[in-house]
Amino acid sequence: MAGGGLSASAPAAGVEFEAKITPIVIISCIMAATGGLMFGYDVGVSGGVTAMPDFLEKFFPVVYRKTQEDLDSNYCKYDNQGLQLFTSSLYLAGLTATFFASYTTRVLGRRLTMLIAGIFFIVGVVLNAGAQDLAMLIIGRILLGCGVGFANQAVPLFLSEIAPTRIRGGLNILFQLNVTIGILFANLVNYGTAKIKGGWGWRLSLGLAGIPALLLTIGALFVVDTPNSLIERGRLEQGKAVLRKIRGTDNIEPEYLELVEASRIAKEVKHPFRNLLKRRNRPQLIIAVALQIFQQFTGINAIMFYAPVLFDTLGFGSDASLYSTVITGAVNVVSTMVSIYSVDKLGRRVLLLEAGIQMFLSQIVMAIILGIKVTDNSNDLHSAYAIAVVIMICTFISAFAWSWGPLGWLIPSETFPLETRSAGQSVTVCVNLLFTFVIAQAFLSMLCHLKYGIFIFFSGWVLIMSFFVLFLLPETKNIPIEEMTERVWKRHWLWKRFMDDYDYEDVLPAINDIEAKKNGHTNGFDPASQL
Repeated sequence: MAGGGLSASAPAAGVEFEAKITPIVIISCIMAATGGLMFGYDVGVSGGVTAMPDFLEKFFPVVYRKTQEDLDSNYCKYDNQGLQLFTSSLYLAGLTATFFASYTTRVLGRRLTMLIAGIFFIVGVVLNAGAQDLAMLIIGRILLGCGVGFANQAVPLFLSEIAPTRIRGGLNILFQLNVTIGILFANLVNYGTAKIKGGWGWRLSLGLAGIPALLLTIGALFVVDTPNSLIERGRLEQGKAVLRKIRGTDNIEPEYLELVEASRIAKEVKHPFRNLLKRRNRPQLIIAVALQIFQQFTGINAIMFYAPVLFDTLGFGSDASLYSTVITGAVNVVSTMVSIYSVDKLGRRVLLLEAGIQMFLSQIVMAIILGIKVTDNSNDLHSAYAIAVVIMICTFISAFAWSWGPLGWLIPSETFPLETRSAGQSVTVCVNLLFTFVIAQAFLSMLCHLKYGIFIFFSGWVLIMSFFVLFLLPETKNIPIEEMTERVWKRHWLWKRFMDDYDYEDVLPAINDIEAKKNGHTNGFDPASQL
């Protein structure tokens, strides 16, 4: 996920500080990969294991019987609140953990927060892989969710602060790329473990999540904390030494002074969340919250979580459904690479608007095919139609992967001003996890009741978000963060109305004092009101 926080290493006027791509920066890239892989693997693996008969028979026997009887509606055989809770509990726990992670990243630093995330993941993986009952399974998922909350707060902050300015944007999208690689890896693992005889394949699928968690934990033990974090916590000399090490040059004084100044300004903001609600910060807050809600209402997580279940519902069969999700996972990875290449050339708005058209049309076509060819009790989908559905899903995923996937995180991270960036990041993560939970918990029930209409539902949202981008989202391509207010917000037809030189809330105390003096009182205190 894209980062925010005390990332003030970019200088004013967009001039780059001297910096080399040093070994420690490369190590940080590897850490980002493990953080992204960790999150992506858990997104991908949950849908695969919920399509495995042995897993369903052990933990969700009611669902297992539905899948075996062929008596119930194709669309409703996986409709079970417990099964949905298995997937969505991770995101609810992540949402809660984010509040604590915001505190630990500020007080303990980014490195220790990543270490905490890795430990949560390792314990959660052990409980899931060795689960004997549903309670043990859900507790394991909750601990994994705590790991998600801590990792998604700390890793992007760590990346954005340790990276040289010229590669910071690429590293943010690189994190998203590794999320998609994690999903693909999970799909490949599920495809292999589904063939294991003896009923323990699902344990291996869940247990292999420990690999990226272990890599992140070990990495967090050996890397140094960011200069921003060290300076923020008063360790000025240590911060200066780390800055010299990661930049690979002795000419670090300008950047060091910028970080010290950024730290001073950040400390002056006593209530960052309250500051976030001030009039001049509302456009960035509206954009960030809307992008997170819209990102989930594209329907992407619904498809990625439950792709094996979805394909099985369409009559592909368990093996073929997992094979199909491997294909979609590969499309996800390749398309995210397209975003890394094109985001600073074509711009954010072009990618989002083009993807909106592509996602809308693919979902409408899917709805038509499923509406005509998949009835409640049909046993299979003709191969030509099945291939068409897979192609449409791939078309949808590719559009998402070069637009709403990475840009839903990148844009909020580059639009908040420094004094509200940390609070803005927390709100962004919380809103995203909240709506991820809502969609994960509701999708299978929606599939049961709306049937093929589920795709019409999401296509309607795609249409709404495309109009939002067209009229309300300004272009931020190649504009330094420090110049966003002057060059973006003050020039937008709507948001410029919020960009006054001062806020009414800021001058209200002074106005009260003036009024009080006129009335013969001080500081707005009215003695008569106390009689």
